[in-house]
This record gives sequence, C-alpha cells and structure tokens, in this order.
Amino acid sequence: MTTHATRNGGLSPAAYLLFAAALAAALLLGICLGSVPVAPGETFRALAAALRGTGGDGAGAYSIVVTLRLPRVLCVALMGASLSLCGGAMQGLLRNPLADGSTLGVSSGAALGAAVAIAFGVSIPGLPGAGAAGTAMLSAFLSLVFILTLAYRLDASLSTNTILLLGVVFSLFTGSLLSLVITFAGSRLRPLLFWTMGSLSGSGYGDALALALALLLCGGTILFFSRELDAFSLGEPSARHVGVDVRRTKLIVLVAVSALIGICVSIGGSIGFVGLVVPHMARMLFGPSHRRLLPASLFGGATFLLLADLASRVVLAPLELPIGVVTSLIGSVVFVRIFYLTRKAE
Repeated sequence: MTTHATRNGGLSPAAYLLFAAALAAALLLGICLGSVPVAPGETFRALAAALRGTGGDGAGAYSIVVTLRLPRVLCVALMGASLSLCGGAMQGLLRNPLADGSTLGVSSGAALGAAVAIAFGVSIPGLPGAGAAGTAMLSAFLSLVFILTLAYRLDASLSTNTILLLGVVFSLFTGSLLSLVITFAGSRLRPLLFWTMGSLSGSGYGDALALALALLLCGGTILFFSRELDAFSLGEPSARHVGVDVRRTKLIVLVAVSALIGICVSIGGSIGFVGLVVPHMARMLFGPSHRRLLPASLFGGATFLLLADLASRVVLAPLELPIGVVTSLIGSVVFVRIFYLTRKAE
C-alpha cells in the first residue's frame, strides 16, 4: 500500500499516472470498438479533425467517432467516476462496506422521480430539459433521508442488516411505483423501459457537460471532506472528539451524493452496483484512507464503467445490452462476496 501513497496520505504520482493510462486505454477502446469497428489511425484522424474544427468529411469514421461514440464514452466515464465516488463516500459516512446508491434504494428513488418527470413532462420554467434532473436529485435526497431516518428509529446503531433490509424494501416499493408510471407512459414506453435498465445510448455533449459540472461541484465537495470521512471510520463520537462537525459533515456529504446520483440517474437511468464494486476493489488495493480511496474510486469507476459499456455493445453486436444489466451481473456476485465476508467478520 505504501508504494502508492505519498507522505500526506494521498495517492502517489505513479498511481495517478497508472490510473490515467488505464483510463485513456479504456476511452480509446470504447471509441474504436463497437458494432462497426474503427481503426485507431482513423480514430485519431477524426479526433484531430474535430479539434481543428474542420469537421472531416462529415461521414464515415468522423461521424461514428465524433458524433456518436465520443460523447457517449465521455458520459460513461464521468458517470462511472461519479457513482463510484458516491459509493465510497457513503460507505465511509455510514461505516458500511455494502452502502451504495443501488443497495440503499437511493438510485431507485432517483429513478422514480426522473421517470415521473419524463413520463408526464415535468419541467422547470426557464430550464428546458432540467425537469428530470431536478426531480431525480430531489427524489434521491428524500429517499436517503427517509431510509436513514427509519433505520435509526428501528435500530439506533444503524446496523448493516437494518439498513440493507430497508434499502431492499424501499427499492421494491419504488419499483412497484415505477411500474405504475410505465403503465401510464403511453408513447414514451419503449425509451423509458430501456432507460430504467440503464442506458447511455444517444447521450450527447450536453449530457457530458452536465455530468462534468456536477462531478466538479459535488465530487469536489466530497473529496474536500476526505479527512472527515476518515474520522467517521472510528465512529461519530470519536469524530466529534477530534473536532469534526458531525451534523454539518453528514448533511453536506449526503446532499452532494444525492445531487450527483440524481444527475447520473436522470441522464443514464439506473446503473447499479458501480458504487459498490469499485470502492471495494480500491479499498483492497489502497487501504481504507479516503484520501487514497476516493481518488482511486473515481478513476477506477470511470474505467470500470467504460469496460462494462464496451461489453454491452460488443458481446451481442449488433444488438446492444443495457449497461445496467452488465453492471448488475458483476455487482450481484461481488455483493454476495462482500456480504459473506462482512457476516463472517461479525
């Protein structure tokens, strides 16, 4: 672990370089491969033409790379980084290795809010297209507050089993409401069904910009509280003892996590288990310190979701699997393993 850490507890430059190389390779694979493969040379020429603003020939490789695949892989990378960062922060805040937007029902709540906005045309005056994002963020935050409040009333120790059970029940409840929304979706039924399974097909540069801004603002806030999250690992009384404002920290981190998950869900639908799998792997490689764990989760999440998205496009090409199906298949296996190890440790 120490070879990947600096004196102040953060990741070393070598670790950042390794993560950047893995991310760049995954981005390149995501752009080059698909139902219509594009050679790396043609890919670089198309990207160079886009940077110069010449527009290439407007068709062929340029159209595939710049118009279709580049905005998609950017959205996938940003969403993977966001979801993984949120999972790592929630696990630290709740001292629960199984905490994640999907296991706690936060993603389900956000999906329900966004689906209502999409199906019934909810909008925000003066901000076209922001209705789904705003509704998803609000629903994610209210879902998390409701689950944690109910869990505290049932079990003041906020044990893993209580939180997980309530998260599962809440997810089933919101899933039923989501099915009811889909029933009345009318002409929006097909895209809404595909969206609920997680899909970034058709995402554009506007979506990538929204995700980048959300990650910069909310993700930066989460990273800023890395030291406080380290203190939370010792318990809230110990965190207070070392000078952490527990109530303020919890509120700010929960708002940042809910907002970031809400934006992700409103753009890409329900993509589960990214925030569970990647932080768990990062913790195994870099240890529990959030000054290493959160940056590692951010880069690892982007790379992981890029590879999952690539698999969703090439495994059954020319058919495309919803990316949420791929992450759920992987995540469910990891979830069972983590739960088994957690129970064994108890």
